[in-house]
Amino acid sequence: MAEKIKCSHILVKKQSEAITLLERLKKGESFANLAKEYSTDRGSAKRGGDLGLFARGIMVKQFEEAAFGLKKGEITAEPVKTEFGYHIIKRAG
Repeated sequence: MAEKIKCSHILVKKQSEAITLLERLKKGESFANLAKEYSTDRGSAKRGGDLGLFARGIMVKQFEEAAFGLKKGEITAEPVKTEFGYHIIKRAG
C-alpha cells in the first residue's frame, strides 16, 4: 500500500506574504487560524488548511516533494512555489 501523509497548507499569491506568515508561525501563531484568514485555497482554508490524507502522485511535484520531505509536525522552512502560488506546508503529527 502506498505511503499516505496528512498535511495542511496556507496558499498565498506573493512570496513576501508567505514569508510574513512564516514569521508569524515562528512566533507561535496558530497555523489553522492563519490558514482560515489568509489562504486563497478556500476549500482547505475553512478547515484550517487541512488537505487530508494523500499519496504520492496526487499533488503537483514541488508541493509533493516538500510535503513528503517533512517530518511529522514540521512546517516548511521556506515558501514552496507552484503554479498556484506560494505554499506553507505543515505535516500532521
